[in-house]
Amino acid sequence: MSRRGVRDVVVVGGGVVGAACALALAAQDLDVVLVEARPPAGWTPAAPDLRVYAFAHDNARLLAQVGAWDAVRAARAHPYRRMRVWDAGGGSELVFDADALGMRELGWIVEHGLLVDRLWARLAAAGVEVRSPATVEALETAAGSVALRLADGPRIEARLAIAADGAGSALRRLAGIGAQAHDYGQSGVVGYVRGERPHADTAWQRFLPTGPLALLPCGDGSCSIVWTLPADEAARVRGLDDAAFSDALTRASEGRFGRLAPVSARAAFPLRRQLVDTQLAGRVLVVGDAAHVVHPLAGQGVNLGLRDVAGLAATVAQARGRGAAWDAPHRLARWARTRRSDNTVAAYAFDAINRVYSTDALAPTLLRSHALGIAQALPPLRNLLWARAAGR
Repeated sequence: MSRRGVRDVVVVGGGVVGAACALALAAQDLDVVLVEARPPAGWTPAAPDLRVYAFAHDNARLLAQVGAWDAVRAARAHPYRRMRVWDAGGGSELVFDADALGMRELGWIVEHGLLVDRLWARLAAAGVEVRSPATVEALETAAGSVALRLADGPRIEARLAIAADGAGSALRRLAGIGAQAHDYGQSGVVGYVRGERPHADTAWQRFLPTGPLALLPCGDGSCSIVWTLPADEAARVRGLDDAAFSDALTRASEGRFGRLAPVSARAAFPLRRQLVDTQLAGRVLVVGDAAHVVHPLAGQGVNLGLRDVAGLAATVAQARGRGAAWDAPHRLARWARTRRSDNTVAAYAFDAINRVYSTDALAPTLLRSHALGIAQALPPLRNLLWARAAGR
């Protein structure tokens, strides 16, 4: 536990990654404070969150370890058993199948709001002190601790501060950590749709010259879409009436589901790649979107963030198991190097896929037309690709 007057960890940001981080470190018997600017709105089944994730097995295990996964699954987490990927430019499909991989499911489709709601429901029982609404105004550093001054006056001193406050992280800026951003000039249009034919518990993705279209299966028979388009086109498509939107989406999905009809409001968000220069500065660590924002085509954003958390929790557990200092600078540095390397490789891999497939230029189209078929024809390669995506 912490020394008198000095907490072990202060986590800034109470989204999925921040709340999971607070719970994971509290489970290591650390004294944890969570600071969040706005308490989350409660999740209700009647109002589906437009922001959804393709949730991986390793992160389901992490949420199970902090006592939240059973509550998420009991509420609404739909398993998907297959993934089909095909290219509008031609060539064979790439298919991932749970049976062929020896799994019950490839993962789950889960709403952002549900995850946050169930994680926050665990905070009090886990012994995490929550300060919300509260924002960080200043950062002071010392040899063995950091101190955060909140906007309403209180000061929190801790051995470690963790920035989990999103892509525009205030704590990251206060720590002097730079971030390099690249604007894709694209936006993701999201919403829920229903087809004339069932989704078959399958996640579908079609690469189009304008960007990928993903359809993620939900438990009520609908699909959540993430439709990547050039920013101007995304604004136009989002503003279409339902009939025109249905026509455009049915064409974009190649009619795989028959006619697709919207069953919810639609939203759009700009897409960019953003990577920090380092995930550690002194005693400030950076995780989740505060550290890395990636293209949504592979659905890996929240998965990467939770792997930051799992890696940190494992580092703490190993040190405490040996009776060593869990916050020793060399341990934190090793964690930061490993996570930044993994996140950078993932971000640029998604970047390359988006560049190669989001074009109708002749040369890339000819080169990529056989790529999915080659991966499909070579089970070891296909399995390796899935293992990487699933964090195995």
